Amino acid sequence: MTDDIIKPYGDTLNDGMVQLAFTLPVPNGPRAKKAAQMYVAKLNFTNILVSHAREIAENFTYFVVYGKAIPELDFSTVHASEASVERLDFYQINELIKSKLNRAVRVVGASIGSDAHSVGIDAIMNMKGYDQDYGLERYPQLNAFNMGAQVPCEELFKKAVAEKADVILVSQTVTQKETHITNFTEMIELLEAEKVRDRFILIAGGPRITNDLAVELGYDAGFGPGTRPSHVASFIATAMVKARGRI
Repeated sequence: MTDDIIKPYGDTLNDGMVQLAFTLPVPNGPRAKKAAQMYVAKLNFTNILVSHAREIAENFTYFVVYGKAIPELDFSTVHASEASVERLDFYQINELIKSKLNRAVRVVGASIGSDAHSVGIDAIMNMKGYDQDYGLERYPQLNAFNMGAQVPCEELFKKAVAEKADVILVSQTVTQKETHITNFTEMIELLEAEKVRDRFILIAGGPRITNDLAVELGYDAGFGPGTRPSHVASFIATAMVKARGRI
């Protein structure tokens, strides 16, 4: 196996060991465990072990299963992007905005649609931030307005206009049945219908967001799990300065 050909790693390099977790609509018992084993076999795994089975509701059983994956992947064929941004610290971000723009950048953010989860938008915007990294509200050169969760796209748009926002942050945590795609698309279509899409730097975030997906949907950048507030603030600062043609 060449260096570019890879498989999952468990106990030894390229042994193919994978842990899967899933739920089947069956009552727990010997047949349920056998069904889980047979299903994983259909996914092209061998040496299958059902290590955990627990009934989480009537006629629904949750499984943790181990198995060895057969397929290999040529890593040289893998291509992906991330939001292009120079990683700056808290002080560098404030100084860049102050020296190049000579005014604070206005940012409005929300978790849109029926999504009641504000953990993502709060981690980025709230003053305390996330993982010992200050949120946008802490930055003197960022005027940040966090609208929270379950905010209709129309309300987020109205707030952005009222606050003369430069940047709109759109968060989605709930992703069942591609709800996040629908809501992200609705926001883009609203801005385009109002003919103001180019007026804002538009950023998408959430557990299933990649930069590739966000750009495909019409956003300027996308940030997924593990993103720190300073990553987003760095992108905002550099994008704003570049938009003004001053660097």
